Amino acid sequence: MSGHGAMPPLWLLQVAVAAVWLYEGLWCKVLGRSRHEFEVVEQVPFLAPATSHALLRALGVVETALGVWILAGWQPIAAAVAQTALLVALNSAGIYFSRQRIPDPAGMLVKNAAFLVLAWVAASAAAQGAAG
Repeated sequence: MSGHGAMPPLWLLQVAVAAVWLYEGLWCKVLGRSRHEFEVVEQVPFLAPATSHALLRALGVVETALGVWILAGWQPIAAAVAQTALLVALNSAGIYFSRQRIPDPAGMLVKNAAFLVLAWVAASAAAQGAAG
């Protein structure tokens, strides 16, 4: 497989990346469908339980907004930078504060690295499409 025909269509790349953010943000955090997410944030020692829940919901709003941003196709490289910064911050904080609540930290990092590759491929394809 070589050439541009081997690449999935841009809309599919964008939907795949956005779906992860919408699932993690809207479903897991805003709608509170993942107790595990709350257990991880509750491990931050300087946050009261109510504060950690509010922080998690706010984070869910940010992640949901990222999903919408990706679907909109606006400033795709900036969106990829934001995704990278957010995932690095979340992974770092998760491992630092809540390592005992994360069943497989190494696996989490590998999956998130692969996800970021997809996010950057989608952003690059969108940026080339906008320029071309």
